[in-house]
Amino acid sequence: MSKVALLPLHQALRKSFQTLENNQTVWQSVLVECSPLMESLGNLAEQLRALSNVTISNTPLRDFPDLEERLRFKLQQATDTVLCKLNDKMSSLQSVRDSISNQVCAVFQLYEQNTDSLDQFTVTERSATAPSLADMLEWLQDAERHYRTQYLRRKTLLQTLPADDFSLLESAPKRWKSLESARAEDRITDTLCKVSFFTECP
Repeated sequence: MSKVALLPLHQALRKSFQTLENNQTVWQSVLVECSPLMESLGNLAEQLRALSNVTISNTPLRDFPDLEERLRFKLQQATDTVLCKLNDKMSSLQSVRDSISNQVCAVFQLYEQNTDSLDQFTVTERSATAPSLADMLEWLQDAERHYRTQYLRRKTLLQTLPADDFSLLESAPKRWKSLESARAEDRITDTLCKVSFFTECP
């Protein structure tokens, strides 16, 4: 009975790891697109702060009426545009998170439905082409947790950026970069290598 219950689980696991692999590529691609946007945000904040520290009426530019207001408006408009683009990127990251979460959730539901039919030997058995069921479930859970946590941290960072706090906006690129978790991404890549033979099997 254990072997019969294992077949649909293996099919669901294959689908999950393929989803994970596809979405890892999308996730990394979106983060690459976010980097220049975060740098732009920092640069615009620096310019806004510099503008606030200068009294234009005391400079040769005082002959240009409303110059300070116009410059500030343009910089704030550019800042809003960058933040809007970053929010669009967050939607893409959310789609990745949801796709992985939904797939992993489906696998665990299937596993729970079949627990009565699976003995401990079957759950922990490894072969030349397939890791154990227990290992694969754990790897998927770790990956799902990683993307869920990463999304939440990045979303929180963007939500706590007040448009008028230049120092926070200036430090945003460094704080965004500090959220990177190369070790976790490497573990996911390693996992995908470990299951490569398994996912290629019919």
